[in-house]
Amino acid sequence: MVVDAVEEKREIINRYRRLLRKAKPVLKEGDAKLIKRAFTIAMEAHKNMRRKSGEPYIFHPLTVAEICVEEIGLGTTSIVAALLHDVVEDTDIQLSDIERTFGKKITSIVDGLTKIRGVFEYGTSAQAENFRKMLFTLSEDVRVILIKLADRLHNMRTLESMPRNKQLRVANETIYLYAPLAHRLGLNAIKTELEDLYLRFTDYATYRDIANKIDATKTSRNRFIKQFVQPIKDELDMLKVNYEIKSRPKSIFSIFNKMRKQNIPFEEVYDLFAIRIIIDTSLEHEKSFCWQVYSIVTDFYTPNPDRLRDWISTPKGNGYESLHTTVMAKNGQWVEVQIRTKRMDEIAEKGYAAHWKYKDNTAKYESNLEKWLVRVRETLEKQDLTALEFVDDFRGNLFNEEVFVFTPKGELKTIPKGATALDFAFEIHTDIGAKCIGAKVNQKLVPINHVLRNGDQIEILTSSKQKPNEDWLRFVISPKAKNKIKDLLKEDRRKVADDGKEILIRKLRQMKIDVNGQVYEQLREFFNVSSQLELLYKVGKGIITIADIKKFQDYKPTGVKKLAVSEVADVKTIEQEIKSKGRSEDTLLIGEDMDVVEYKLAKCCTPIPGDEVFGFVTVSEGIKIHRTNCPNAPELLANHGNRVIKAKWTSQHEVAFLTGLKVVGTDRVGLINDVSKVISEELKVNMSSLSFKTDHGIFNGEIMLYVNDTRHLEMLISKLEKVEGVVQVNRFDSRAS
Repeated sequence: MVVDAVEEKREIINRYRRLLRKAKPVLKEGDAKLIKRAFTIAMEAHKNMRRKSGEPYIFHPLTVAEICVEEIGLGTTSIVAALLHDVVEDTDIQLSDIERTFGKKITSIVDGLTKIRGVFEYGTSAQAENFRKMLFTLSEDVRVILIKLADRLHNMRTLESMPRNKQLRVANETIYLYAPLAHRLGLNAIKTELEDLYLRFTDYATYRDIANKIDATKTSRNRFIKQFVQPIKDELDMLKVNYEIKSRPKSIFSIFNKMRKQNIPFEEVYDLFAIRIIIDTSLEHEKSFCWQVYSIVTDFYTPNPDRLRDWISTPKGNGYESLHTTVMAKNGQWVEVQIRTKRMDEIAEKGYAAHWKYKDNTAKYESNLEKWLVRVRETLEKQDLTALEFVDDFRGNLFNEEVFVFTPKGELKTIPKGATALDFAFEIHTDIGAKCIGAKVNQKLVPINHVLRNGDQIEILTSSKQKPNEDWLRFVISPKAKNKIKDLLKEDRRKVADDGKEILIRKLRQMKIDVNGQVYEQLREFFNVSSQLELLYKVGKGIITIADIKKFQDYKPTGVKKLAVSEVADVKTIEQEIKSKGRSEDTLLIGEDMDVVEYKLAKCCTPIPGDEVFGFVTVSEGIKIHRTNCPNAPELLANHGNRVIKAKWTSQHEVAFLTGLKVVGTDRVGLINDVSKVISEELKVNMSSLSFKTDHGIFNGEIMLYVNDTRHLEMLISKLEKVEGVVQVNRFDSRAS
């Protein structure tokens, strides 16, 4: 690659000047000098570095700083931290050097953005450890997360140049942690773009198909919108208030989600777009004007009573305020209408950062976010959580579909959707949760696992004899309740586990086995338990007996773990083994490489040739082959991206692979016979199982059958769709978890 150094330098200066222009409205005296100093240090530190795309590395911190200003609305501190966010990790500059020049605040943010160096103990996850480290800084300064989201957004926008296994790791980590985080902080535009980019890099065919269909319907959609809003505009003009009407198609990812969840084709997604009416009015008139606009909309179009959402009276936990209604247009089409003010719209798009602008007026909003940050701090303070447990807990705090309920005295409480009376009890106080025996919901007696609904009024009933048990963990959903129950159970378990530890160590010493971390890991694998505590608890309880421990003496660890001690070495060693066969690439060929390393097809997504796949190194079962759009991929790759191995199908495969089809239609005599004829006689496909059930003239069928590849499967689906009475045929994952 030939580089024009003069042209490159000019481009760097242009980008730096563009950043300053965009930052100008937020700059105070002396800020420009500070930014220049940070830029000069970053420029010098990264001068010989390039990104995978071949561009100079300095483009990245400059773009991240620009996203912070333009798309999130942050100021000078964040610009400086964004420019410096990679220098400690990638160059010789130390945190102490940054502190001398820029002070403690910026140093603390840069530290939060710097990955932990070094080797992690076996059984943990570098990704989870780094995520936890970054969140420790979040509890002191939310800007660390906002800059991280800007960094992640730029990395996702430039993911094209990364190798396939890195693309999968970064994309899945994004959907698992960063998109929900952007949603929680109210950064709607960034959350939407991250989700769309995730789909683009994990399932490009679906992404392209939906994008093309949105484009194809654009002209007719615009014509329809124009007709729909005309009568509303005429009325709004008479209100004498400034307003703007926008329309936007739903994001590609949300359309994909709807198609997947409701099992429907693109053509049946009825709310492909939303109309947004934004009015410019003072704070004290916001509520009355929004309801006036609602009244105008519903004068012309009939609303769906089940689809009214009032987030003006009770904003969402991330500060989102808006009035949503779905109305029936004159052509029989449902249309979602969102009504909000200019202030609400800015907060909806830019979230946390925008709220500072309106800080004095948004006590409701701030308190909701503050409550969430308090919950994050509580999670962070739990020292005994492993990094993976922590990430799991934190995700529980992110998904904030909420329900509003009341105490007996009428105080409003926000709890997660799906929460039970027991969740509510723990929300009030740990002691009340621990002694909860039931509740009165709207004056009626209910059990502790009763799921609460919007507007319920709850009184908790307690008894001093009540004690938490393992069953409680099955039906509570709030992280707070789960953590408190685990803590209370752990106290009991620890006492038993301490006894178990003594028994185990005594027995292992008799067997002349040195007790160390690796032995515990092998014992965990041998007895198939999820943690060391569970192992010791089972020994203490006598579930694992002395005779069982004796059998461990002959045990040899299985699978890929024989290749290396650490997880990272596993993947590296496998790649080297593959390359040693004289191939130029380190990609596992499914169908050829069984002699190099053992692998199995994952049962959660049943991949077949033609599916895009990746290999995942498990702890004890060798390599599992998953589809890139497997329902379990985000969790696997977000926590253990370093265990991913590139994989693809070889061209010669005469083997048949098991997959599942869901068939829906209207029932008639002989239908099942016709369906099975197409499968077994016309296409000569073997079926493994067939189950059909009918309900009032509608039938639902599930067929497990053997196909050669995705082309074979597509041909079968199109033949089945032609059978009279069949309305829909979809592939499904046979054992999706």
